[in-house]
Amino acid sequence: MSKSVLVINCGSSSIKFALLLEDQEFRIHGLAENLGTPEARIKGVTVGNEPVDIRIPNADHKEALEVGLSRLANYKPDAIGHRIVHGGTLTKAELITPEIIDRIREATPLAPLHNPAHLVGIEATQRLFPDLPQVAVFDTAFHQTMPAHAYRYALPKFLYTEHNVRRYGFHGTSHAYVSERGSELAGSYKEGGWLTAHLGNGSSTCAIWNGESVDTSMGLTPLEGVVMGTRSGDVDPSIHSFLAQNLGWDIYKIDKMLNSQSGLLGLSDLSNDMRTLIEASEQGNEDASLAIEVFCYRLAKSLAALSCGLPRLDGLFFTGGIGENSAYIREKTMSYLPHFGFNLSKERNDGLKRGTEGRIDSGKGPQIWVVPTDEEGRIAQETKQVAFHEFDAEPECLKKSEHGIALA
Repeated sequence: MSKSVLVINCGSSSIKFALLLEDQEFRIHGLAENLGTPEARIKGVTVGNEPVDIRIPNADHKEALEVGLSRLANYKPDAIGHRIVHGGTLTKAELITPEIIDRIREATPLAPLHNPAHLVGIEATQRLFPDLPQVAVFDTAFHQTMPAHAYRYALPKFLYTEHNVRRYGFHGTSHAYVSERGSELAGSYKEGGWLTAHLGNGSSTCAIWNGESVDTSMGLTPLEGVVMGTRSGDVDPSIHSFLAQNLGWDIYKIDKMLNSQSGLLGLSDLSNDMRTLIEASEQGNEDASLAIEVFCYRLAKSLAALSCGLPRLDGLFFTGGIGENSAYIREKTMSYLPHFGFNLSKERNDGLKRGTEGRIDSGKGPQIWVVPTDEEGRIAQETKQVAFHEFDAEPECLKKSEHGIALA
């Protein structure tokens, strides 16, 4: 018998929650965004398709969860699944116990923007649904198939053997779903070599061969890799000593700057929202234009580098809020990749409706697809496998469902 699952996805500045009812034929979705700012709100539509826009000025994760989950009081899920960015050495979905909570808390230094929010989500749902099984689904799990030459740093061996300092990778639920769905659309389910670009406030890339991750852009923490909303991505590691010696900054100030004040926000000195930057660029803002250019160039550079991990390149999948919705960013990124035979169709790219999947290449060279991610569906699938040992012949996360936001 199919079970309903409440999925909680606490991000650094937002919370997604979704109640996936039996067979995923109906979903109740909510999105709390801009948390910690005067613009904080919960957006969506009611079950009767009436729009909902709840203002929660300056609300933090705990307050937003209390408001959002109170609207699910009339629905009783069978289990709850939590997206957890980093579990340290925990590399597969786990039933949440006090020990697992301690392990997630111990991994907080590796994901300082996310793990504290995840713990708030677990506390809130345990208080509201104390008798339900709850499962932690880790972003790092999908990348455990990376070979040692991809996950080891060129550091003294004892840091790896004694302290687990290595590349873990993140956004695993998204890369897993998108690569499976995309390869299915391309007629080669979990076969061949594909690149995925998950683009949002947090962004990462991944190289996937025959359905398994062989390399990815994020590392020990979600800070490594491409330029993101407020995260720097790759920088010279000596920047820490430079800032300490020349500006007197301590490690905490440097870490906060790299995680919360850099990326698109730092480059533009305006916003971490790509929509705002594109609009400002069109109005002549040079800093916004530079931020966009750096974002696309570093993204293309990362995709080109990750192609080294593939015996053959069959194509590329764009996903995430930016990857799914910005034809402009997709086009600009592809302009930096002329060496691989990609042929973007401007007509198809510009004509793709927001939130829909579709192929955007001209039919020549490696394929290019836009595949809306379904992290919630993937998390629900893994939650049921752990909580109820429920395995479907066809992964539920691949069953086509309506994308959108609905709120009870």
